[in-house]
Amino acid sequence: MTIPLSILDLAPISAGSTAQQALRNTIDLAQHAEQWGYRRYWLAEHHFVSVASSSSITLIGLVTAATTRIRVGSAAVQVGHHTSASIVEAFGTIDALYPGRLDLGLGRSGHRRTQFGAQPAHPKGGHPVVDTVTGRTEVRDGVVVPPPFDPGRITDRSRFIASLGALQQQGAQAPDFPDQVDEVRALLNGTYKSAEGIALHAVPGEGAQVELWLFGSTASESAELAGKLGLPFAAAYHVSPGTALDAVAAYRAAFRPSAELAEPYVVISADVVVAPDDGRAQHLAATYGHWVHSIRSGAGAADYLDPDSATPLTPEQRRLVDDRLATQFVGSPRTVVERLQALQRVTGANELLVTSITHRHEDRLESHRLLADAWGLRTARAA
Repeated sequence: MTIPLSILDLAPISAGSTAQQALRNTIDLAQHAEQWGYRRYWLAEHHFVSVASSSSITLIGLVTAATTRIRVGSAAVQVGHHTSASIVEAFGTIDALYPGRLDLGLGRSGHRRTQFGAQPAHPKGGHPVVDTVTGRTEVRDGVVVPPPFDPGRITDRSRFIASLGALQQQGAQAPDFPDQVDEVRALLNGTYKSAEGIALHAVPGEGAQVELWLFGSTASESAELAGKLGLPFAAAYHVSPGTALDAVAAYRAAFRPSAELAEPYVVISADVVVAPDDGRAQHLAATYGHWVHSIRSGAGAADYLDPDSATPLTPEQRRLVDDRLATQFVGSPRTVVERLQALQRVTGANELLVTSITHRHEDRLESHRLLADAWGLRTARAA
């Protein structure tokens, strides 16, 4: 049986376009995704960069209003930038009008100021010395697993650290991730009490028909917590291909049955560009490396460049993004389907989450349409 496909959207801004147009494109893609048979439409949260999904919960409400059946959600709310009450009240408000369609995904990226405030492990962007065994790219049954990316290669973290400061009130301290997940769950189920022991009830929010997810990319806190709580887990292969498979294994090892799930449920993500033939797809994806480089250089996601006019990456720039280029799924429908099937086979994923970025919105629409048809989504829905 073919497993479901879902879409992750960052509302990317193309060079020469605007945030306003990127948001219109998101609504248009979501409406098409519903017609084509995708199961979910998830929005990412990123701030102070050239993507238009910074207010992801607001955008979730707009997408939900513009569609009728597809599940809509966050991938993920970065809880370090929000109070638990604000998250639950916002999702509760949307659910009150469109009940039973929301996925509340939680991620811990907002808690990483200490990690990224450290000095680079490799000054001036020098490449780490890697062990000849553990530093080697593997291919597991057709799935590329590169060495984990070393954050020490990011030379300028000042912009990232400044953005973290701008997203919190001065002096505010985010709770530890497990504690904030507990707060969100308590507010949803009506058992929340303040530090003083006073019962508080989120209105709207308490009793909302939302599905709670945890997101992660490594075999660490998020994966283990999702398993221990018996929640579904989404692993970000598209962001961290060197560690996402280990995250899935850690989640399964920690899993305990819950009221939500009797057994583990895994979604794994992949960057995808599909076109009628491999050559056309490779051309459309030619500036993906530029976009990833803008992130890893410390500048943050830049406007997505036009492959018809962009100059190639230098060898030094390419070395910084090689792992992401090797793990992008680019090609004809047949090529991409075969690689996605390998990813599903190796990870045992219950569902795949695809994200696609191209300079022209029409090409991104076609990428998702071609994949939906090749995967048999519309046929499966009709059955």
